[in-house]
Amino acid sequence: MNKRPDKIAVENVKHPGANTSVNAVKYLAMKAAFLKILPAASRGLTRKEMIKKVRAHLPHGVFPGGATSVWWVKTLQLDLKAKGVVARESCKPLSWHKS
Repeated sequence: MNKRPDKIAVENVKHPGANTSVNAVKYLAMKAAFLKILPAASRGLTRKEMIKKVRAHLPHGVFPGGATSVWWVKTLQLDLKAKGVVARESCKPLSWHKS
């Protein structure tokens, strides 16, 4: 459990039970953008589509020029899948949507 207010513990669906602490400001900004662009219906978005769409919704002061957004998209994808907020489809290419 994380006790630092500037950090948030994230899960990884590939490593159940393991948590990693990340920057809370960046996590919350990316989570808001990620959930805004991710559709609720099947077909969802591919990784490339998520990266492209999410950048338009990120605060410039937190992610100047979209810096590190690719890493953060993957982090949110794994964390929110582990928490049951998003679902991955087994199509090619892989895609995700809200659960």
